[in-house]
Amino acid sequence: MILIDAAATEAAGRHLAAVVRAGDVIALFGDLGAGKTTLARGLLAALGLEGEAPSPTFAIVQPYGSPEVRLPVAHVDLYRIDGPEDVRELGLDEYRVDGVLLIEWPERMGAALWPDAVRIRIGPTPDGQRRLTADLPPSWEQRWPFPHPT
Repeated sequence: MILIDAAATEAAGRHLAAVVRAGDVIALFGDLGAGKTTLARGLLAALGLEGEAPSPTFAIVQPYGSPEVRLPVAHVDLYRIDGPEDVRELGLDEYRVDGVLLIEWPERMGAALWPDAVRIRIGPTPDGQRRLTADLPPSWEQRWPFPHPT
């Protein structure tokens, strides 16, 4: 899917919010400035968050719960994490019990990234837009809100 601007990226996040459910992991891959946080903000806004969600770069884990959002979300930014051993200390499994894990820089987890995570990649196109592609686990194939990427 082509994202022509930040508004389109935010809209993609809103579409994701319509189909997420407790236990989901959304792994957002992309370089700095690719639009990962913009997509996350769209998802959070569609779940009811008022105001702009801060980037969790320094907090690492920014949890959102009721009444802020209709479904608990842990927005995680692993940019400052050195490796998988540091991720274990964050206790991210606990957030999956009744909520959604939304992870930026999931490559820092290495093989510890859950196999049932939907892996979304956002990258530039030659004309300066963004391309969103996804690797879908079986639990996402029927709920993916966009045409299946080619």
